[in-house]
Amino acid sequence: MRSGKSGDQSGSRTLAGASEYPKLMRVAFVVQRCGTEVNGGAEAHCLQIAQRMSAHWQTEVLTTCALDYMTWENHYPPGPQMLGGTTIRRFAVDRPRDVESFNRLSGELHARLESSTIEEQENWMRAQGPISSPLLDYLISEQQGYDAFVFFGYLYATTHFGLPLVQEKALLAPLAHDEWPIYFRMWDDFFARPRRFIFNTRAERQFLRRRFPQLSLDGPVVGVGIEPPARVQPQAFARKYGLRDPFLLYVGRIDASKGCAEMFEWFVRFRSTTRAPRKLVLIGSEVLPVPFHDDIIYLGFVEEAEKWNAMAACDWLLVPSPHESLSMVLLETWAVGRPAIVNAQAEVLK
Repeated sequence: MRSGKSGDQSGSRTLAGASEYPKLMRVAFVVQRCGTEVNGGAEAHCLQIAQRMSAHWQTEVLTTCALDYMTWENHYPPGPQMLGGTTIRRFAVDRPRDVESFNRLSGELHARLESSTIEEQENWMRAQGPISSPLLDYLISEQQGYDAFVFFGYLYATTHFGLPLVQEKALLAPLAHDEWPIYFRMWDDFFARPRRFIFNTRAERQFLRRRFPQLSLDGPVVGVGIEPPARVQPQAFARKYGLRDPFLLYVGRIDASKGCAEMFEWFVRFRSTTRAPRKLVLIGSEVLPVPFHDDIIYLGFVEEAEKWNAMAACDWLLVPSPHESLSMVLLETWAVGRPAIVNAQAEVLK
């Protein structure tokens, strides 16, 4: 790997015309988790952009060893891994998250949002995690070897404590929406630090400009590209899982924060009031327990091709989350010609 330091001819900048092959920019993308097994839209979005930009830059993803977003327990070994043309560089998490303690603290601060102190808000962020001292140390010691750092997601400790360390080279993709933590006063200082912003949607940019009217939140709406496979096999998916009835589909983390509790409640109520055959098929990680019901089918993780087949086979995709900055699975489902039912409380989904 090129160090990018002044003594390394291959990694140093040259005057125009001094080299036939100018150096590629070295850009680090920073996100809380990363890996093919990671079930999260922000993480998948970050990896996808890093991999696509590897055709133009020397890209890396700086992340933790965590897989489980609830506990942040170390799962992957620390160190580099090549994935789709991009180096994934992982660092150990200092300690797992105490979920019960964090939820209790969240409830306390939510109840007194305006009166909570900056210190209390910073402590909340430490409890939120993931805290990785090796990652923060790496940002400090190796920042001269990178041309830019792109931080994904404002809400996690990797961004909150990492970005200020390299703020002169930092860009922020906030992935923000209207949720209670965005109203912490500590963000007023934090959102003034990045050099530029990258937004998923116009709705996200407009919301943040309303939230921080005193700041100049400059940056383009970039979004994300969707590349459906050349061929999908909806009938094969239905045959494989014995789906003779029409079905609704949910893809993603099965979590109360994603509106899944209401989704289950509404579906069970719907099935109790109609005789029309209908199933609910779930793909993704189970954080909120899936209720036992004859018409609810939980498949867990599936291969990428299987996910596309499921989206092509469904009658409707369900996106019940009231808080979204972008829904990649919604764009993917549209790309294979299927409609969706979304939560109108999420501005970007409307």
